[in-house]
Parts: sequence; structure tokens; C-alpha cells
Amino acid sequence: MRKIIVSMNVTLDGFMAGTDGELDWHFPLWSDEMSIYFCDQLGKTDTILLGRVSYERMARYWPNKTFTGIELEYADMMNNHNKVVFSQTLEYATWSNTRLVKENISEEVLKMKRLPGKDMIIYGSGSIVRSFIQDGLIDEFQIWVHPVFIQHGVPMFRDMEENIHLQFMKARTFRSGVVILYYKPSH
Repeated sequence: MRKIIVSMNVTLDGFMAGTDGELDWHFPLWSDEMSIYFCDQLGKTDTILLGRVSYERMARYWPNKTFTGIELEYADMMNNHNKVVFSQTLEYATWSNTRLVKENISEEVLKMKRLPGKDMIIYGSGSIVRSFIQDGLIDEFQIWVHPVFIQHGVPMFRDMEENIHLQFMKARTFRSGVVILYYKPSH
């Protein structure tokens, strides 16, 4: 069965984005080492799962920018992987290889997990992650912790109805000081 992996960048004080969705806090620490790893991570998947806000931001960015080097390889995957957007308010999805799911989300995700193919990955999309956690659909968390405090912003997880216990799997440290923490849900 295919896994659903959450890959999320977070500040040391627990924010996944600035107050207005800014991600500028993680670019000063970004390195070629991290880009290569990020590209390898995406290459192990074939489907990107997104909520409306993350989809709209990524759909404006990835198809419309010129890239070189490792970023070109990554952008190619971002633009050519299958993408599934979960939203009840989005009217249509125009980014290549994107499908919109408006209802029966848990049922649809369970069907997708049973299909042949590589794993699926969620970038950002806090509301979708929260919903998937509550429905027991997440198989692995890869939390990229950046050594920065932004003091205000969008919390990584908010409005959780219950405590969720995770089992530590491993950690990966980059020369920049960014650490990826790998966890799986404790069932």
C-alpha cells in the first residue's frame, strides 16, 4: 500500500509560515545539499497532495519561473507529478496533472493508497494534514526544523481535537543547522 508522507518546514518556535503565509524565513539557510535531498525525496513519490491555499501558491510559482541546476529537476517533478487538491471552495484546477477532490475525501484517499504507484507527499497544507491525522491517513512525518524564530505566524498544527503520539524513526542534520525529524504515528 502506498504511504502518505507529510513534509513540512517549520521554525524552531513551531510556525510553518509567517502571518501572511511568508516562507522567506527558510531561504537564507537553504543549500545545495538540501536541494539535492529535497529532489531525492520528491523523486520517491509520484503524487503531491495539497489543500487550496498551498495549491494556489504553488500553481502560481512552479509553472511560471525559470530554474537551473538541481532546482530545474525539482521544478520538473513539481510540474509533472500528479497533484490532488482537496477543497470545497476551489472551482477548478489549472496546474498540469491536477485533479480536484471536493467530497468524500477520506474515502478518496484510501482508494488512492490502494492504487499501484509510488508514495504520496503533502507539502504545507496544514488543514489537510490536520484532517488526515484525525482520519488516521498519515504514514510518516518528515519535519524540517529550521533554526529560526519568527515569533508570529501560522502554527504547524492547530485546533487538534486530541493528543497524537508519534514514534521517532530517525533524524537527518544538514550543515546549515536544519534538521529533519522523521516520525510515524503510534497506533
